[in-house]
Amino acid sequence: MLKFRAADPLEQFEIIPIVDLHLGSIDISLTNSAFWMLLGTGAIIVFFLLATRRAGLIPSRLQSVAEVFYEFVFDLVRDSIGSEGRKFFPYVFTLFIWILISNLFGLLPTLPIIPHEYHTFTPTSHIAVTFALAILTISIVIVYGFWKNGLRFLRIVAPKGLPLWLMPILVPIEIISFLARPFTLAVRLFANMFAGHILLKLFAGFIISLLATQSFMSAMAIIPAFGVIAITMLEILVAVLQAYVFAVLTCIYLSDAEHPDHH
Repeated sequence: MLKFRAADPLEQFEIIPIVDLHLGSIDISLTNSAFWMLLGTGAIIVFFLLATRRAGLIPSRLQSVAEVFYEFVFDLVRDSIGSEGRKFFPYVFTLFIWILISNLFGLLPTLPIIPHEYHTFTPTSHIAVTFALAILTISIVIVYGFWKNGLRFLRIVAPKGLPLWLMPILVPIEIISFLARPFTLAVRLFANMFAGHILLKLFAGFIISLLATQSFMSAMAIIPAFGVIAITMLEILVAVLQAYVFAVLTCIYLSDAEHPDHH
């Protein structure tokens, strides 16, 4: 008799140690989350090494794909920040590609024979990862903003020409809005990836539950199966859009650091 087990939808987000490592009392174990972050980073490095290994005027397929990514992000940086924003291109490009790959890797199917700790994992479905990326972005904005503009950078919360009587009202609002940026950046990416994977797991659970009945109800498993396909396609779109949104907002915030007077 066949036995089916519907997994807990939250089980896919569990952090599992793969290699136990300790530095004194500090736990520095390699976890499934770190493993997939390293795997994604390695995949990006290998792809661009292969794409640029024999770069030529007539690009290969890999070189064409790499150039599409390059031009897309370059145009995004130039249009959002201006020609002065070229210095930020390496950061925005790396951020966009890494988030994109991390989002997409979590949608890869996992074979049942693979140990649980090596199941596909989406690092960006954890708030700690997305918040770290958001804090890094805002830190760059603050450090560069003050380094380039000095105290003039504060005009992003007190725009030039603002009437004095409006300052007590508008400045606190602008400060709160600025302080909220890392949280909105982090939560937006985390929430979208988390919710999508929960939906996928729930529909997969419906399929398993229907098959477990081993009756005429098993035939109805085809309905949630189509739902899984539809949600997977939607999740691929969301994965791309969220990487794009994170990159766009990063460019907008960097533009504030470059041009605080235009805020």
